[in-house]
Amino acid sequence: MSDTIPSISLDNPFDKTEELKFKTPGQTTYQPGPYEDSLRKGWELIKRPKKAAGVKAISRQHAKGRMTIWERISVLTDEEPTILFQNWGPNLDGASLVTAIIKIDGRDVALYGHDFTIRAGSMDATNGKKLARLIELAGKRKIPLVGLNDSAGAYVPAGVGGLDGYAEAFTALRKISGVVPSIMCMFGFNAGGGSYLPRQGSFMIQPKNTFFGLTGPGVVKSVLGEDVTPDELGGPGVHSQTGVTDFVVEDEVAALKKVKEILKYIPSNNSELAPHQPTSDAVKRETWDIDILLKKAFNSPSGFNTPLDVSIIIQELCDHGDFLEIQPDRARNTITALGRMDGNVIGFVANNSAVASGQIDIAAAYKNARFIRFCNLYNIPVIFMEDTTGFLPGREQESMGIVQAGRAMLDAIVDLRTPRFLVILRNAFGGAYASYNNYPTGADFVIALPSTRAAVMGPAGVEFVYKKKLRAIRAAVKSGDESAEWGAEQEAILAKRYEEELMNPNEALSLGSISQIVMPKDLRKVLCENMSFHLRHYNAEPMQSVQREFF
Repeated sequence: MSDTIPSISLDNPFDKTEELKFKTPGQTTYQPGPYEDSLRKGWELIKRPKKAAGVKAISRQHAKGRMTIWERISVLTDEEPTILFQNWGPNLDGASLVTAIIKIDGRDVALYGHDFTIRAGSMDATNGKKLARLIELAGKRKIPLVGLNDSAGAYVPAGVGGLDGYAEAFTALRKISGVVPSIMCMFGFNAGGGSYLPRQGSFMIQPKNTFFGLTGPGVVKSVLGEDVTPDELGGPGVHSQTGVTDFVVEDEVAALKKVKEILKYIPSNNSELAPHQPTSDAVKRETWDIDILLKKAFNSPSGFNTPLDVSIIIQELCDHGDFLEIQPDRARNTITALGRMDGNVIGFVANNSAVASGQIDIAAAYKNARFIRFCNLYNIPVIFMEDTTGFLPGREQESMGIVQAGRAMLDAIVDLRTPRFLVILRNAFGGAYASYNNYPTGADFVIALPSTRAAVMGPAGVEFVYKKKLRAIRAAVKSGDESAEWGAEQEAILAKRYEEELMNPNEALSLGSISQIVMPKDLRKVLCENMSFHLRHYNAEPMQSVQREFF
């Protein structure tokens, strides 16, 4: 018996490689020659992209819980992709990036993806040019772009060529911004240009247990002496709070499914509307659940100061309650979402009083501004829902630039050219009302629920309107002429009077600041019918106005 230990191999012993024969149909005799040799070499080049990594590299990728680029593409596509620019140099130059045209739910989509099994998906001069050409093609043919990013950054041995490759891609992607939308997935560990490039896109999706950032933990340690984990430095928990990441998902498959979901809500380019989807949800469906929500909230002990989750109202308005929230983990005091009403895609920007009374802080203002600008570029109408006591005051917000952030949101609203409505749910006070898509800032349709409290100031305004009376009441109590109980009663009477006279929709209605009062049960019907009118008379086209300064 032999003591020889059998060698370990990753080769499949059952994998039989048959000799390729390039016979044509009906050919009776076959004698291969130089022509068949050229066909064989060409066939090997065609198949090389999927075989270049080898079993070992693919196994390493799977061991990390990550798919290969070819597996990711197969999840997305309806049919076999068309691979573009099959430039695979003698040293695998260009091989670490795949570019293709694919079909997703019948739509043409331009796609690029890093192949981490080859050179860690790094960028060299060759594939930089290749990526730039694909991006330019997407802009020229007006189709969306999807990026599957899984790259260690620039290929160091390529020297400045790798940086030039990124520069070409940066420039190409910026030039199609606002022409066609782009969706980026972040897989694995991305650094440097591998982070900058995808953030130029419209939306970014990041699965858990992934990283991207300017530099990795090792560089931070060597430069700053700080010990930090990849998750603490550039994980989804970090980026979802800053707005760098728009969606956090569980894994790669969920990320690819999110790509498909987003595409259902956005147009292919800036010359068309988002795809219409016929619905069985009646336009005249009465939204009694909104009525129940408001009744339970405002009839509670805290009355009209009771917080409520505005996403419930959005759900009630949308066809079959289906909508896609954008940046759901960031600034929950405002909700930005895409949904459908009567089959038409609608953008929603809504104050959420369930968090911080719906006050607008820096994060909320920038979140709103970015979403509004996207809708403006891609012909998506927007419904604003107002229920806020105003901008968040305080030293911290002022020192961090809330004036600049508020201005960015206001600029985006003023510049919005698509059909845009305002629904005042409850509170609409001061500067927040003045800057939140009213008729003076360009709204097409403004309505209010009976629960609306529109005023220059909220309940604190009683101190200004009845300043003299309050001073006299407090002086009488202080001097002992009247009791403290009497003083509290008198102040409560003035507060109630202030609410009845000024904190209601009456004045706004009489001045034409709102078009009509709408009962909660009729909200979907009124919005659908009016939006249908405006969309019938709206021409979907690229922005033609002056591009004004933005922060």
